Amino acid sequence: MNALKAKIGVLALQGAFREHKQTLERLNINVTEVRLPRDLAGLSGLIIPGGESTTMGKLMVDYELLGPLREFSSSGGGIWGTCAGAILLATQIEGVPPQFGTQPSLELMNMTVRRNAFGRQVDSFETPLEVVGLESPFNAVFIRAPVIEAVGDGVEVLSRADGEIVLARQGKLLASSFHPELTGDSRLHQMFLGMLD
Repeated sequence: MNALKAKIGVLALQGAFREHKQTLERLNINVTEVRLPRDLAGLSGLIIPGGESTTMGKLMVDYELLGPLREFSSSGGGIWGTCAGAILLATQIEGVPPQFGTQPSLELMNMTVRRNAFGRQVDSFETPLEVVGLESPFNAVFIRAPVIEAVGDGVEVLSRADGEIVLARQGKLLASSFHPELTGDSRLHQMFLGMLD
């Protein structure tokens, strides 16, 4: 698929969706804000941004998006989850506070993710990452970031920070613990676009 002909959605219920949209627009990509199932029509891929995963999950339930997003994936659409979005892709989620009850999830990517594993907001940091497929390090921004604690069959680890998995791929699914949209580096957005062929 020609990336310039791709139509990409950004889940716009909560979180850092505007920054992803702006990055894609700088790449001359046609971008749609997704809030309802009908907004998925005609999309090649979807980005689920960072934010608050329990809030975002509950809004996905309220807007009846869980089933349509699973169908979007099973019919060949690519999905990239960043930070909270990575949590929502996981088949197993750890570290959900008891008062939040069950964490709604798409359960699409064969991995276990631990919420807020890198600490609280005050523990936010930036670090250069070696990423499979990139010729030079990617300066990653971690904010209340999850860790991919384990991956199962079919999942390729693309990067680690301090030994912890922070970027992984399974088919047309991509999960990053960090926020690529908060940098001026669009290489991971371009990687995602390249996955949609």
